[in-house]
Amino acid sequence: IRVGYYSADFHDHATAYLIAELIETHDRSRFDCIAFSFGPDRRDAMRQRLASGFDRFVDVGARSDREIVDLSRELGIDIAIDLKGFTRDSRPAIFAGRCAPVQASYLGYPGTMGARHMDYIIADSVVIPDGSRRHYSEKVVRLPGCYQANDTRKQISQRSPSRQELGLGEGFVFCCFNNSYKIQPATFDCWMRILQRVDGSRLWLIEDNALAVRNLRREAQARGVDGDRLVFSKRIALADHLARHRCADLFLDTLPYNAHTTASDALWAGLPVLTRMGQAFAGRVSV
Repeated sequence: IRVGYYSADFHDHATAYLIAELIETHDRSRFDCIAFSFGPDRRDAMRQRLASGFDRFVDVGARSDREIVDLSRELGIDIAIDLKGFTRDSRPAIFAGRCAPVQASYLGYPGTMGARHMDYIIADSVVIPDGSRRHYSEKVVRLPGCYQANDTRKQISQRSPSRQELGLGEGFVFCCFNNSYKIQPATFDCWMRILQRVDGSRLWLIEDNALAVRNLRREAQARGVDGDRLVFSKRIALADHLARHRCADLFLDTLPYNAHTTASDALWAGLPVLTRMGQAFAGRVSV
């Protein structure tokens, strides 16, 4: 059975970190695994690992959607796995052109494609419970346990910075390393009430852009919390990022879109995660 994986994220990216070992552990007596990469070649360690993990790694970034469909058919792809869905740099027209007899959506997009050409979505009983099946145009394939593949070879740096280096102080440290666009007003209200009740605590967030930092500190101030109690850190290499989880005490999740890779990273690093179960796929992954 020849399985094709299609993505723009075969490099130092969250999806790549999740699937690397999945690709390496496919039963090669039953499956050939071929990567169709239409993203950048950053020549990083993850790109090299994936290129070695697949039976064949094809860079199709310069090809049109139609050319990728034709190539897939020439190579005899039996099952095509879309790792992008409707996310950045996705190319759904490849699947609309029917690049394989069986096509499935997995991991990259937490929801239905709403398209007749996508046959299956790979999930589990938590992210798509029985009552939600009717909202999916795809047939739901449930994996046992959690649908999210992960990498048991993920390394954590031996050295982690001190709380003082990070500006976290000595009190209780709540954190959330989700993208800032996931922080909705209702969730932020909750967080500010928590900070008000826990003296000396800090909320540690990712610094993606200066505007978000200013806005969040302003909104904290408007809710009666000193904006300086929000501490921001820039993105760093994964092994170092996992190590700095040791400086936090509890991960606070977001809704309606909760932590996905960020939740598994926190748990891998030994940091407890406090979450709530949402109604949609995107709000049920960290449960």
